[in-house]
Amino acid sequence: MINNPIIDTMLRRKSIRQYTAEMPTDEVIETIARAAQQAPFAGQFGSLLFSRDREHNPFHAPLSFIVCVDSHKFETIMARRNWRIATNDISLLLFGLQDAVLMAENLVLAAESVGMGSCFIGNTPYRADKIIEKFKLPQRVFPLVELAVGYPAEDPPPRPRYPLDYFLFENEYPQFSDEQIDRAMRVMDEGYMTQNYYRRAQYIVPLEGDKKETFTYDNYSWTEHISRKWGQWHPSAQEILEQLAACGFHVPDSPASPK
Repeated sequence: MINNPIIDTMLRRKSIRQYTAEMPTDEVIETIARAAQQAPFAGQFGSLLFSRDREHNPFHAPLSFIVCVDSHKFETIMARRNWRIATNDISLLLFGLQDAVLMAENLVLAAESVGMGSCFIGNTPYRADKIIEKFKLPQRVFPLVELAVGYPAEDPPPRPRYPLDYFLFENEYPQFSDEQIDRAMRVMDEGYMTQNYYRRAQYIVPLEGDKKETFTYDNYSWTEHISRKWGQWHPSAQEILEQLAACGFHVPDSPASPK
């Protein structure tokens, strides 16, 4: 593979959950925020909330950023032009999600490049109502993902990724062979087992219903972990639709509201 400082920064990135006491300076915060803002966009639908409240930040990190899909600020500009939003909320959210996730990745890489680490907090959309209250968010702002950011007090290895033949597809999507599937599972599972990831975290996703536990930390790894998450959690969309509605985004089957 080709190596250069940018690729090296991307490849060494991993989740950090332990941070030193050092607080990043205002210059550092402004630098990584500006780098985040420079990400490609469909309509600058991204906004950043941030907090230096270590006591309440995830993992007691010095900084917490919340990346939002923000239609509010653009709609205020449209109002000045005597326009109102006609685009449906699903389309707005899809474009906004593109803007927000690109911005989040830029922020993470910028933080990594100045010696900081980060960790994505994935359940943020399900806490939208609490974030609205804490940050006094106006309607039409949807918190997408939270990022703990600070100087690392640990140095775990990067987590495994699928083999390229299970990820990179030229010209057409393949029909996977049993060998490809087995290899992809083996790469992920053996990688996590080698790092002792779940044993160190002391976490196994509990089984729901009448399923009986047959795994221990000796054989529980990523493919079982991810299967339990997406095989059990959030079978109904109602919870997330309600959180979207609380933010003023109304998609089919969520409470109707005039714009």
